[in-house]
Amino acid sequence: MAEKSPQRRATLRDVARDAGVSVATASKALNGRKEVAEDTRQRVREAAEALRFTPNSVARSLLTRRTGTVGLLTGDLEGRFVIPILMGAEDAFGAGRNNVFLCDARGDSIRERYHLNALLERRVDGIIVVGRQTDPRPSLGQDLPVPVVYAYAPSDDPRDLSLTPDNESGGKIATEHLLSLGRMRIAHITGDPQYVAARDRARGFIGAMRAAGLEPCGQPMFAAWTEQWGRDAAAALFEQYPNVDGVVCGSDQIARGVIDTLRDLGRSVPDDVAIVSHDNWEVLATGSRPTLTSVDANLQDLGRLAARKLFDALSGEDVGSGVHRLPVTLVTRGSSVRSRA
Repeated sequence: MAEKSPQRRATLRDVARDAGVSVATASKALNGRKEVAEDTRQRVREAAEALRFTPNSVARSLLTRRTGTVGLLTGDLEGRFVIPILMGAEDAFGAGRNNVFLCDARGDSIRERYHLNALLERRVDGIIVVGRQTDPRPSLGQDLPVPVVYAYAPSDDPRDLSLTPDNESGGKIATEHLLSLGRMRIAHITGDPQYVAARDRARGFIGAMRAAGLEPCGQPMFAAWTEQWGRDAAAALFEQYPNVDGVVCGSDQIARGVIDTLRDLGRSVPDDVAIVSHDNWEVLATGSRPTLTSVDANLQDLGRLAARKLFDALSGEDVGSGVHRLPVTLVTRGSSVRSRA
C-alpha cells in the first residue's frame, strides 16, 4: 500500500486566491499595512486562518523587508536602572518574536560607535538606546537607516524620540504624600547636584511645598547617592531643625542613612519623622527597617513602551519626537505610614 503523501503547506498565493485578492494585497493585509481596506484585511485573515497559513521566517523577512532583529545599545549594563528597562524592552520584543542583540558600550563613545556600526551591519530593524542616568546624551544622528528610540537618558536632539521618567513629578508626589499625612516641617536630602534627576526631584519638592503655602526646612541638601551621606546630612539637618517631621530623600540609599541617624537620635520612624524616598529599589526598600515608602519610576514599563514605539515606527506610524516624561508612582510602606499588622 502506497504511503499517503504529506499535505502541502499553504502558501501566500493560496491565501490570496481564496481571499480573491492579489498576492501583494494579501501580504499587506497580513502585515498590518494601512493602505488595505478593513473588509479586505478581514477576508485575507479569515482565508489565512482557514488554510492554517504561517509564513516561514525567510518568507516573512522578504515580505516585510525586515530581519526580525533589533538592537539594544546601552552604556552601563551593570547599572541599577538599565537592567529593568532592558527587561521590559526584551519582554515586548519577545512577544513579537524578534531576536535581540544587546551591546554594552561601557560609557565609551568610541565603543558605542563600534557597536552601532556592528548592529547596522547585521541589518537590525531598529535600535533602542538606554542610558544610565536621565541627563541628556549625544544623539546618534539623523542619517541612520533604521528608527531609534532613546530610553531613560534622552537625546540632546529634539528631533529624536526620548522616553524618560518624570522626576519632577516624583519629587512632587513624594512631598504631597507627607503633606497629606499632616507633616508640615519637611526637608529634602538628595544626591549629586550634577545629575538632572537630583535637580528635578528637588524642584518638584519645592514646588509642592510652596503650593501648600509652606517653606521647606532649609534648602535641599545635595551631595552623594549614598547611605553615608544620608547619615551625615540627617545629623546636620536635625541639629539645625530639630522639629522636622518629614524628609523626602532623593534615593533609597540616602533614606536608609537618614533612618540610621534618626534611630541614633532616639526618633521613631514614622511616628516622629516620616520618610519618603525615590527609586523603589526592591532589595533596599523592603530590607529597610522600617520598609521604605518610595517613588517607583516604572522602568520595566518604560522599556516596554520604548519597544512598542519602535514597532510603531517600523510600521510606518509617526511616533513623534522630543522628550516624553512618563508617570511615576508612589509605593507606600512603613517609613511613612505605620503598618496595622
